[in-house]
Amino acid sequence: MKANILVQSSANTYSVSIGHSVLETEIKAFFDDSSVRECFILIDENVGKHHGKRLKKIFDNAKIDFTSFVIPEGEKSKSIEQWSRTLDFLLQNGVRRNTPLISIGGGITGDLAGFVAASVLRGIPLIQVPTTVLAMVDSSVGGKTGINHQTGKNLIGAFYQPQKVIADIEFLESLPRKEWINGLSEILKYGAISDSTIIERSSIFFEEDIHSIEKDSLIRLIEDCVSVKADIVKKDEFEGGVRAYLNFGHTFAHALEKATNFDEISHGEAVFLGMLAAINLSKSLGYTIDDAPLKKFRPLYNFNINAEALDTDTLIQYMKSDKKMIDSDIRFILLDGWQHPVVKTVNEQELISKAWLYLIHEL
Repeated sequence: MKANILVQSSANTYSVSIGHSVLETEIKAFFDDSSVRECFILIDENVGKHHGKRLKKIFDNAKIDFTSFVIPEGEKSKSIEQWSRTLDFLLQNGVRRNTPLISIGGGITGDLAGFVAASVLRGIPLIQVPTTVLAMVDSSVGGKTGINHQTGKNLIGAFYQPQKVIADIEFLESLPRKEWINGLSEILKYGAISDSTIIERSSIFFEEDIHSIEKDSLIRLIEDCVSVKADIVKKDEFEGGVRAYLNFGHTFAHALEKATNFDEISHGEAVFLGMLAAINLSKSLGYTIDDAPLKKFRPLYNFNINAEALDTDTLIQYMKSDKKMIDSDIRFILLDGWQHPVVKTVNEQELISKAWLYLIHEL
């Protein structure tokens, strides 16, 4: 099975191709439609170790010259320093305005590559090849790019749409179970804000051998998540309205990531906890929502954080430095029932603290 979804933006309309072992066909088709026969590749170091030979064969067979640059794993690669090193690499190797940059990796590599592509020569063509569940369903689509700053996550960046996204689930075969569960959080998010059947169908992640998940079921799940995001991006590309719904759970998650120095918890783990906290806050504000559908997935997560080191006042201050802040109060995406997200500005600090205590209890 193979799926194709069109994403419409102000810059361009591009396709997201999803399937097993589709990379070679899609890469060849992209360059056959182009006069360019060369590219730059930014590749996550672990992806290079596991898939380097396959990737070289794909580009050699397509007769595409490439120059690659390895991106170290981990959140620290979303930094000003790594962004600068990557720009140096492109400029010193003669990048031109029509030279495509291909990002092969998870969300960190994709976010960095997107901002690099937007920055160098004021913009070069970008192809996203996500290699994790999280990147396939979320970060590779929609044009949000960026790097972190010492004061917070994703505070430097740009909206920059790719020319193409290729989600080849063959890459997932080398991922540990934890990385699959990391991506599950974003899948559950789409179920919460748009299509609750996604939550029901996510039960495939309970498979004892995560790699034995039926391929077509996984492709359909990724397809449905991308379809939700494509529809939202079409309506609100620059997050002036409904695109904010995609941040469900993220206001808590980003503060938690910062409080743990970006290295004690993954983004997906933080998002799962953030969604539980957001539901708790929703209930405190009188919205009718039962967290049971989400709590069902709690046994899949294994958090490794010293909860005693977390201070609610500090966490709330981190929330106030989030890029989504508009005024002194904190804006949340909450739920007035499943599939009914609402944007709510909350100034009752005791309710926010209560939600944080609930989240910390889940660790």
